[in-house]
Amino acid sequence: METTVLSCADPGNLAVAIEAACRCLGAGEVVGLPAETVYGLAGDSLNPAAAARIFEAKARPFFDPLICHLPDLDWLTRMTIIPPSVRALVDALATAFWPGPLTMILPRNTLVPDLVCSGLPTVAVRLSAHPVFSAVARHFGRPLAAPSANRFGRISPTAASHVLTELGGRIPLILDAGPTEHGLESTIVAPEASGLRILRLGPITKEQLEAFAPVQFGEESKELPEAPGQLKSHYAPSKRLTLLAPGDSIPGSVETVGLLAWREGRRGFGAVEVLSASGDLREAAANVFAALRRLDEGPWTVLYAELLPQEGLGAAINERLRRAAARE
Repeated sequence: METTVLSCADPGNLAVAIEAACRCLGAGEVVGLPAETVYGLAGDSLNPAAAARIFEAKARPFFDPLICHLPDLDWLTRMTIIPPSVRALVDALATAFWPGPLTMILPRNTLVPDLVCSGLPTVAVRLSAHPVFSAVARHFGRPLAAPSANRFGRISPTAASHVLTELGGRIPLILDAGPTEHGLESTIVAPEASGLRILRLGPITKEQLEAFAPVQFGEESKELPEAPGQLKSHYAPSKRLTLLAPGDSIPGSVETVGLLAWREGRRGFGAVEVLSASGDLREAAANVFAALRRLDEGPWTVLYAELLPQEGLGAAINERLRRAAARE
């Protein structure tokens, strides 16, 4: 299969790209789309065959559920059944963070195919804030299932070129709107009568969510996850990644080592990628996957990554790095 990449750089190109994407989606195909988080692999959420193509293109296990991106807020009650005990909390979160990088896990309606939810009684839903993704969803008129547009378990894509590297020849179309804003997948929460369970950290931080309800964390990993990104090993480079706490040293020679550094480089390494020289956690989040991918594609035999401060977005970045370094 030949993969076409269409630019969204100007209004004329954008209109052509949106039409092409919707033709593919209407035919049950899958499309690489830019989101404000990372690039997603989108298919019709209500078409089981399209969902199957997502799993196939990514080589994603069928037990790992997909996130459904809604065209507009009216679709929330069509895709979910919101218990009265959490209605006020769901409405408050939607008002505060939608469109944006927050995913909610809610009881699903019968409209949602089993495959999209991996047979679970719940569905993951959100509204994307990216102008291209949201324009495609609105023009298509149906929710889009869209996990990250990479092979399963690999480094998430933050540019169209990353999608082409990962899925070129497996999907028909990629829309190129430049690098993504946040660089991390959405925060995932499960609203409950007792408060919020965070199932995946992301751009919406624990501190922001605590303004709405008591917060606790879900399980670190599951054999059968209830949300994407809960498996122990995920977001992984092809080379072994080792994490460094502040003050840790690296034993032996470092000339063939690639280092993902937080704020300052270290001398002697084969390559150093600094996430944010100014210590800006948002800049670091936007850079982490692309920097890790560059190191992974280099000639270095092993990779190291410095952990960031465990606060705000730093906690979300550290969570991705820990999963990237995990070995099943």
